[in-house]
Amino acid sequence: MHLAEIAVRLRLLHHDKIAFGPGKADLLEAIAQTGSISQAAKQMGMSYRRAWQLVDTMNGCFAAPLVETQTGGNQGGGAVLTQNGLQVLALFRKMEQELLEQSTSYQQQWKALLKP
Repeated sequence: MHLAEIAVRLRLLHHDKIAFGPGKADLLEAIAQTGSISQAAKQMGMSYRRAWQLVDTMNGCFAAPLVETQTGGNQGGGAVLTQNGLQVLALFRKMEQELLEQSTSYQQQWKALLKP
């Protein structure tokens, strides 16, 4: 028998756009790890175009960009998280963890209300 689990998915909305959420947080972490939007996209199993769209949305929603890119040259291009990007990512992960911890106190109540 599968027991009920509480899963919290936090999303930050800015006007009509999802400015930040779990997928964008994962993408920022992958960019920080690989130093590249294309490598981050590959690691996450998404197209470069989709990854770039997500970065563009994030950069457009925040007061300062979260990701900066360098154009190619002999060593190729690259991408780095800005200080703002690091701050947004850390704040999101902290808030996400706190929400998860708080929501577990409701686990038994939800189990009682759901079908077995």
